[in-house]
Amino acid sequence: MPVLTHPSPHFKTALDLGRPPTIKELFPHSQALIVSGKYIDRAMNAKGRAMTIAANGRNFFVLQGALMAAQRANAAIIIEIARSEGGTGAYCAVNLWNIARQVDAICNQKKITVPVAIHADHFGIKSMADMEQAEIEIPTLFDAGITSIAIDASHMPDDQNLMANLSLAHLIPPWAGLETEVGEIKGKLGLSTAQEALFLIQGLNAHDIFPNWIALNNGTTHGIEASGSGIDVALTGEIHTALKPYNVSGAQHGTSGNSSEKLKAIAKETRTTKANVATALQMISWGVEVNDYGNAILDDDNQFIKKRGEGTSQKVWEEMLAFAQKNNLTGGNFKKLNLPFENKLMAQPREIRERMAKGVETFVYDLLTNVFNAGDTAELVLEDILRAKSCDPGPQGERIEDPAQWTREKIMEKAASIESDKGPEGDFDD
Repeated sequence: MPVLTHPSPHFKTALDLGRPPTIKELFPHSQALIVSGKYIDRAMNAKGRAMTIAANGRNFFVLQGALMAAQRANAAIIIEIARSEGGTGAYCAVNLWNIARQVDAICNQKKITVPVAIHADHFGIKSMADMEQAEIEIPTLFDAGITSIAIDASHMPDDQNLMANLSLAHLIPPWAGLETEVGEIKGKLGLSTAQEALFLIQGLNAHDIFPNWIALNNGTTHGIEASGSGIDVALTGEIHTALKPYNVSGAQHGTSGNSSEKLKAIAKETRTTKANVATALQMISWGVEVNDYGNAILDDDNQFIKKRGEGTSQKVWEEMLAFAQKNNLTGGNFKKLNLPFENKLMAQPREIRERMAKGVETFVYDLLTNVFNAGDTAELVLEDILRAKSCDPGPQGERIEDPAQWTREKIMEKAASIESDKGPEGDFDD
């Protein structure tokens, strides 16, 4: 295994103190600084008006490119895969149970020394019937190297969302990062309200659960942003202001399709510290032309434009197009090419594989340094680990709410008074 070097004389100490026990058990000789999501959130807050990328690693090249970009930017980073992308019904070869192993391997091979959290995104609970499987599955994720998780029960009514979070909290190690969600990501439909967000965070707070992040439906979408409206910065800021006493940060989902200026505004004007990017990175790794928004550019026939000399080889790209046509995959459903083509992409010549990762690196580096203001946050994590002398820096918040006011009966009573529009039913996973 290559020996990694780091400019900080404290790196070895941080490596020893900051890695969670599951990571040490999985990778006892590793020199990769895989840490709790808590540390990443805290670093962005410490810098101020900063957020980092949560790169959805739909393929190996996204993982490698994002990590190399973070190293160049000296930025703390989150690598993630959603349950829909990499769960038991995965459409990606990278999954919840192998993503940490791949990240660790890349870090050691490429001498990546910046802090990395491994996040299980959108662990979806769509009904209370899903709880039994979740109770089995969640511990396996941490056994496999996950260091942060998003419990997403936003598909359900507010009281059930809160109670699902409360029921599953004991399965999450106290050192791990935690994200919760209110409002499904549906674009301009079913926008979240401060009342809904407060209900969820206050109910968790009463039971000594202090999430690092809350995700909202604040006007954006997963996949390809077609509406043109995108993130509602003012709404996001309003909700984050209401939540300020609870010291919870924002997680911005669906950033692909939003302009650099809008993303800069989210970093500067809200309490967002985590910005998910998925579709744009997938497309860039393949060599598809994207605009500043991260949206794929289409030709006159409404087809994706493959850039010559970038991304995958022309031969494999044509095979991907043929497969998509045969299986009626269009637009955002090109995501379903990830699983059947991962091995073909990995079987290409080195120079092709390297340019696929390089395209992602270039895009992510620009986001981290010029848009998200995440540059040099790696050192803030190291300093925080040395202060805490632990893999767990402790909770961000403290209990404010009275548990007696948040019993099951009172939760149902409070939820009945919430006025909100959840938007239409449908499958909004990505």
